Amino acid sequence: MKGQEAKTAGEVAVVMVPLPAQGNLNLLLHLSRLIASHDVPVYYTGAATHIRQAQHRLQGWSPHSLSTLHFHPFPTPSFDSPDPDPTLRSPAHLLPSFRAALLLRGPLREFLTDLSRTARRVVVIYDFWMAWNVQDVPSVPNTESYAFRSTSALSTLSFNWDMMMMKHKLSPLPPEVSQVLIKDHPDLDAPSSSSTQELSELDKLQLEAPQFNSGTIFNTCEVLEGTFLDLLAANDRSMGPMQWAIGPFNPVISAGAAAAESSRHPCLSWLDQQEENSVIFVSFGSTITLPQEQINEIAVGLEKSGRKFIWAVREADKGDIFAGEEKRVALPDGYEEEIKGKGIAARDWVPQLEILAHPSTGGFLSHCGWNSCVEAISMGVPIAAWPVHSDQPRNAALITEVLKIGFEVDGCGGRGVVRSGRIREAVLRLMGGTEGDEMRRRAEELSRAVKLSVLDRGGASRKEMESILSHITRE
Repeated sequence: MKGQEAKTAGEVAVVMVPLPAQGNLNLLLHLSRLIASHDVPVYYTGAATHIRQAQHRLQGWSPHSLSTLHFHPFPTPSFDSPDPDPTLRSPAHLLPSFRAALLLRGPLREFLTDLSRTARRVVVIYDFWMAWNVQDVPSVPNTESYAFRSTSALSTLSFNWDMMMMKHKLSPLPPEVSQVLIKDHPDLDAPSSSSTQELSELDKLQLEAPQFNSGTIFNTCEVLEGTFLDLLAANDRSMGPMQWAIGPFNPVISAGAAAAESSRHPCLSWLDQQEENSVIFVSFGSTITLPQEQINEIAVGLEKSGRKFIWAVREADKGDIFAGEEKRVALPDGYEEEIKGKGIAARDWVPQLEILAHPSTGGFLSHCGWNSCVEAISMGVPIAAWPVHSDQPRNAALITEVLKIGFEVDGCGGRGVVRSGRIREAVLRLMGGTEGDEMRRRAEELSRAVKLSVLDRGGASRKEMESILSHITRE
């Protein structure tokens, strides 16, 4: 601790506590960089294997930026790392990893206690789904905690409203929210409908952990979700006394520059050779494994669309991505040979942010994880929404019904297989014709507004960032 004490003596130190899932690890790594760029020491904590994962998949900014952060790995608790189950819509295979993360409560408490001996203030920013691990914060001197919500404000509001109605005698959801969510979609009726009993029990453990947060941080901004942020601030006391919307956390202009400085992924060189807005990017994120029948239908639909594409063809992440070999997803016989020159079926980890930032990328077929939505919005790319579980249906509703920069793929709301004809139609709808062009125009307008929010001196996100920095470093 001696070197650490020298770095934090008399200073404010920020400690990040991410959930060990790729999107969540990535978001708090981005936020760490943003805060550290203002000369505030930031400690990124977690099991050693998950810190390695976050570092390994860094994208959107120079690897040299890591040198401004302090990584504090805890010994990785032993846990199984099973393959994902394509018959389940939820990432139940990550349960052993999530349960192992609960064992880090003690090591985290010890680290915070040591840090508090020299730091003027210790600021803990924790993923909301890691509340169990930070419940000892009130017993650590000069330490305070802030919850980070990895979901959209709309999702948070819609999930929380029933509980708020019971606790605080509120009226039903206001029209501006309920009208967005009136869709024939099973996952909108019950937040737990795509979850297993074991995942629901773990969620309950986190939700019932004592909440002592001094405020809540969102990866969104006034431009995107002003109405929903205002409703949360006015009605949801679980947000704490203060609320900041400082998104997007990801770089909004430098993704291409970062890629040029480092060794580029081959798909980016392929994109260099394509026409502007001519390529659709297809990805279902890091927690979804599709059944083989659905994989085959996507393969046929993309090929028959006649449009250029990059398809991230991977299984969902295991709890430990470095344990064993990654299972190779099967494609139809001869498929990769047939699509040469027309598309790429990428088997490895691809730099999503840099792909979306590339001028040749004109559309995104996405599961609508919030991280993916924000990255697409930042880069001005419209979305064909294919939500699968958790908050994704609500994010899709925001994209399609509020922001109007996309549409939901026909037939994806049920539990059956979406056939190749519908996939072909969705690709053509997004990538060609006046409707697709209009969505692209709106997405580009929204991207400009978001960038101004982050970069302009009077921008809402920039002011929010200045506000939280002023608050946590106050005398």
